[in-house]
Amino acid sequence: MRGHGICYSSGMESTALKPIAPPEGIYDEMLAPGGDAVRRHYGAYADWLASNSAETMAAKRAEADLIFRRIGITFSVYGDESGTERLIPSDVVPRIIPAGEWALLEKGLVQRVTALNRFIADIYHDQAILKAGLIPEDQILANEQYQVAMIGTRVPHDTYAHIVGVDIVRHNDGNYYVLEDNLRVPSGVSYMLSNRKMMMRLFPDLFRRYHVRPVEHYPALLLQTLRDAAEVVTPTVVVLTPGRHNSAYFEHAFLAQQMGVELVEGRDLFVKDGYVFMRATSGPQRVDVIYRRLDDSFLDPLAFRPDSLLGVPGLLAVYRLGRVVISNAIGTGVADDKSIYPYVPEMVRFYLGEEPILKNVPTWQCRKPEDLRYVLEHLAELVVKEVHGAGGYGMLVGPTASRDEIQRFRAILERNPSNYIAQPTLSLSSCPTFVEEGVAPRHIDLRPFVLVGREVRIVPGGLTRVALRRGSLVVNSSQGGGTKDTWVVDLPEDSEDATSAVQSQTQAGQSQTQAGQTQGAA
Repeated sequence: MRGHGICYSSGMESTALKPIAPPEGIYDEMLAPGGDAVRRHYGAYADWLASNSAETMAAKRAEADLIFRRIGITFSVYGDESGTERLIPSDVVPRIIPAGEWALLEKGLVQRVTALNRFIADIYHDQAILKAGLIPEDQILANEQYQVAMIGTRVPHDTYAHIVGVDIVRHNDGNYYVLEDNLRVPSGVSYMLSNRKMMMRLFPDLFRRYHVRPVEHYPALLLQTLRDAAEVVTPTVVVLTPGRHNSAYFEHAFLAQQMGVELVEGRDLFVKDGYVFMRATSGPQRVDVIYRRLDDSFLDPLAFRPDSLLGVPGLLAVYRLGRVVISNAIGTGVADDKSIYPYVPEMVRFYLGEEPILKNVPTWQCRKPEDLRYVLEHLAELVVKEVHGAGGYGMLVGPTASRDEIQRFRAILERNPSNYIAQPTLSLSSCPTFVEEGVAPRHIDLRPFVLVGREVRIVPGGLTRVALRRGSLVVNSSQGGGTKDTWVVDLPEDSEDATSAVQSQTQAGQSQTQAGQTQGAA
């Protein structure tokens, strides 16, 4: 099925929608190579799309934008002096994943997050992986995110990262790869839930054509995960926010409301007699679990930044006594440092004795002289990222950068190489997206959310982020990206799909490892 660009305006004649094929060499989630055939799991959607017009889709998108704005689904951008809140565009074309593929992703995510939790426990206690020489000691012990205060501190069930967002991309070989791990304060789940609610409201007929696995139970799973983290019978849980000026404040308030727990700021909590209490109209109430949405350095002005007005004085002392749970734990940030990312496959082998199911992208660590030399020689071909960067800031996308931008970045990289890693410019998969030119291919990624309590649980799907600019690979909302509803759908023969997916991913991993070695990747 090959389409053509579609312009639409009020009063124009309705035209049936057909997706535009992506450029050659791009894996498209809906269209098979060549663009003339639709993948099986998109068949029913393609039929539905052909019966609708651009005007209908534009009206639905406008309705979604209006409702999102009315209920406050917005975000703000740091550095925007106007302080204007922005609407994250939500595309009306879903990203569909067959259950067979999801089975592979789910298994790989459980494996990866289990290994990461064991790694965090290890580096603050026995440090076996450092003694084994698998990771240089200075890369951990001198890391900005490594918290000395956590050395020897026990946390319930040895679970440090209760909520993990793992960014996954699909390459043009059709296989999935992990791009990065988010273990400090992973965000975006509110958009996953809001997108689903909106799609069910706007397109109920589509949900009658597909068996879409639900995500609406995520808040209940999150609350259970947080309660499981405590060692008291009926724990009191709160969500700790930096306040309404934080870019993700909507999500903080949304999750607190959905879980039925209090949303608090640091000034609402205090420490007394070795416990944390919340100020309430009925009097002080003990707090057992804090789902924190601010960084380590702001949590306790007595232990970290003395100028912090966002935290709770004395919180660390109570935490070290085991009388309050902080989720995610203090010091987890060392595991989502991008300079630690290349070692995750070794963590899986070291702690679990298994081969990684989900593979990494080959990565050059600029702190290594030989890797830096390669990166400087190939800046125009690579994506270079800050090791502590987020939101798409502080990075260079070589193939789309100008000569001047590359030269400026080269100078920055030469001054502080240990602050950067580099990766090949992946050919991210595309997904049909409703934009001005019609239903056109746009690059996407996927952030599933993994909850670690007494067991590891994942709602099927996650947040699909989409680069709305043609040809762009940057999906971050702060850089002009949008989001999509992610459907995991049950289809016939899914068990066969799962088997072939695992075999294909294993073969791809072997090929990718060989390619990385050839390129000198760490």
